[in-house]
Amino acid sequence: MSFAIVALLAVALLGLGFEMLLVLGVPALLWKELEQGRLPDAAVVQKIVGGIDHSTLLAIPFFIFAAHLMGSGQIARQLVGVVKALVGHTRGGIGHVVVGGSMAFGSVSGSAPATVAAMGRMAYPEMRAAGWSDRFSLGLLVASAETALLIPPSITLIVYGWITGTSISRLFAGGLAVGLVLGAAFAALVSWQARREGVVSAPRLGWGARARAAWEAKWALGMPVIILGGIYSGIITPTEAAAVSVVYAIVVEMLVLRSLDLRGLAKITEDSAIGTAVIFVLLAVGGLISFFVTLAQIPNAIIALLDSVEAGRITFLLAVNLCFLIAGMFIDPNSTLLVLVPPLYPVAMSFGIDPVQFGMIVTLNVCIGMITPPFGLDIFVASSTLGKPVTQIISGVWPFVLVNLVVLAIITYIPAVSLLIPRLIFG
Repeated sequence: MSFAIVALLAVALLGLGFEMLLVLGVPALLWKELEQGRLPDAAVVQKIVGGIDHSTLLAIPFFIFAAHLMGSGQIARQLVGVVKALVGHTRGGIGHVVVGGSMAFGSVSGSAPATVAAMGRMAYPEMRAAGWSDRFSLGLLVASAETALLIPPSITLIVYGWITGTSISRLFAGGLAVGLVLGAAFAALVSWQARREGVVSAPRLGWGARARAAWEAKWALGMPVIILGGIYSGIITPTEAAAVSVVYAIVVEMLVLRSLDLRGLAKITEDSAIGTAVIFVLLAVGGLISFFVTLAQIPNAIIALLDSVEAGRITFLLAVNLCFLIAGMFIDPNSTLLVLVPPLYPVAMSFGIDPVQFGMIVTLNVCIGMITPPFGLDIFVASSTLGKPVTQIISGVWPFVLVNLVVLAIITYIPAVSLLIPRLIFG
């Protein structure tokens, strides 16, 4: 009975448009009063504050700061320029540039909304000029940004690793694999659609021109090399890589490229601090929710339920996908993780599912949630950035949702896709 009351309250708060802090926090405190009345209030405060007192989480503010620096300066634009020089001449032209550029920007930002905004401003006019339909252009820009949540550094993967205690480095390696698969799937759809729409490709550049484009973007290309190379070689931890990325971005943008001044740096610092605060407030409440999930032995109850209906691994993973897909349509990725991972992760471990593979399943699900109505965040970011109606963007997203579901089925039931790169690097 208590669970039903708490669940109804959470749904009501969500439906009434309350902030996620209240949607998660108020039901959690009500649960404490109903089911854990003897628990001292000091213990609640301890779980809220102690939940975010973790060195792993230091990577989040650093990566957010670095993403804002690169998005406001020239690094992001130079990365996209290199991709354009390499694949702009292929069938689909600028469509492939959008996919590759989103992956490149994701490799230095870890933020899907930031990728939508940046790529939308840079690539949408070129897609329309090349002959792409408005609907497909909008769908591609929104969907391609998903790769930023998979390709490291991914804030979503850091949050998952914090919740479950999974190695961030291994998660980054798995995210790289799945991000490449998803990008390849989008590229295949772009090629197919280019034939249907008769899209004109850009002229082929010679190898000399491509080399010059890469040389001009050498400072931008240094960022993913530092982040990924440093982490996978074991020289630096993900948290240290995040700190290094901030220093590198400031030095390059302010001293080398001179695309950022002190006033701009102050504004970026303020925006990054606000974004970090929003995430950490949710994580603090999430620590309290995880604590109550453990006390209520919800994972054991789920395992017992699955045993009673003789549900196996395949059925469990199908149920996980459905839960995350539905939740992702209504709440943001971090809130989805905080609510669903604590009860479902122990059950996944009881079935022998690798923590990295489960993380890839979870992350791709929340990626899909970012582009599905009614509350897909990336849809609204694209609408605001490009001045397009939400309904028009939604109509262009559906082919990409189907591609996502195919990729989701592959990584759900073929573990090697998620685990190949982590095993090659870490054994």
